[in-house]
Amino acid sequence: MRKLFIFSTLLAMSFLTTQAGGYQVRLQSNRSTGMGLTGTAFQMGASSMFYNPGALSMMNTKTDFSLGVSGIISKISFQKTGSNFVAETDNDISTPFYVYGAGKINEKWAVGLAIYTPYGSSSAWENNWSGRLLIQNIALQAIFFQPTLSYKFSEKLGVGAGLVYTTGSVKLQKGLNYGPDTYAKLDGSASGIGFNLGVFYEASDKLSVGINYRSEITMDVADGDAQFNVPASVGTSIPAENKFSASLPLPANFDFGLSFQASEKLLLAAEINWVMWSTYESLEFSFEQQGELLNSTNPRNYKDTFIPRIGAEYRFNDLFTFRAGAYYDQSPANEDYFTPETVSLDNVAFTLGLSIQPTERLSIDLSYLQISGLEAQKNYQPDQFGGTYKSAAFIPGFGLTYRF
Repeated sequence: MRKLFIFSTLLAMSFLTTQAGGYQVRLQSNRSTGMGLTGTAFQMGASSMFYNPGALSMMNTKTDFSLGVSGIISKISFQKTGSNFVAETDNDISTPFYVYGAGKINEKWAVGLAIYTPYGSSSAWENNWSGRLLIQNIALQAIFFQPTLSYKFSEKLGVGAGLVYTTGSVKLQKGLNYGPDTYAKLDGSASGIGFNLGVFYEASDKLSVGINYRSEITMDVADGDAQFNVPASVGTSIPAENKFSASLPLPANFDFGLSFQASEKLLLAAEINWVMWSTYESLEFSFEQQGELLNSTNPRNYKDTFIPRIGAEYRFNDLFTFRAGAYYDQSPANEDYFTPETVSLDNVAFTLGLSIQPTERLSIDLSYLQISGLEAQKNYQPDQFGGTYKSAAFIPGFGLTYRF
């Protein structure tokens, strides 16, 4: 039983991937965020390197630079089944960012570099809450670097590709079943390589179509630090310090979008994102020192999800452009393995956006995203831990775009 318990303390490492799934809010452009996080089927300048590299060669300026940051203010609440116990997270504000730079080599070719943070957040429960044996606190950071090349076959068709290198880290702490002050800490760094492909087609002066595929990326954790604070009576069988390794998948994404220029001022967009979470079947660990720790395989059995999105942009005049959008993001989590370190509920989201363009070259982009996690009864069967969860996130964003 003790071995099985130690195994369960390590399951929280799965957060490196599941935080990206249940909370996949693609904050890679404040213009996109304001339009329901759409962007596959319209020309976004340098930001197209993430949403659709095929559109990069279609940009209508020679160079384009963009940067931005968002502030994720989130909270999760939990009420244990058959009890009046209620707990809430006290999360730090996370600040994902993006930096893009792109330029046209000639009329056909465009190149650029994208640096962005699509996965990164934190969750902090009280140390002595009822789920302390599953999680106490956790923090994730990930940075993507993507050099990109795009080619315009014609005035209507562009294709593009980017090589993606990812580096990240995860830190977590959770309680152990040896007393109130016993805990396990894991601290690891990970990296991986993938790619981003896109095709952009202007079917007419009003209608555009976009297809984007972002590959699965395997994040390899090697020589991570594992620290266990346990009583002296078990210290000889559980090493206080250890090393671990793991391989964790970030799923592939396939996006299909349409945009329609309804009038000179109004742009409409609709999109569907297919997130291929079924690749995440289990999580495996290996340890340098065995002791009471054995290499372990832990089932997750996630399912693919489809995220429908809609957005609209209205250019009021040369100075102001307004945006709005919405989407529905279904949880990929298996009903038998729902854990509080990966609170991934069905989410309904609404967005607003505003751009202020004081000059022809400069745009100040503001956005607001509000996510409501639908209240639901969930259980984690291995520990017989269950209750009612609900969540909310409020995400303001600020960005600058400069083109010439």
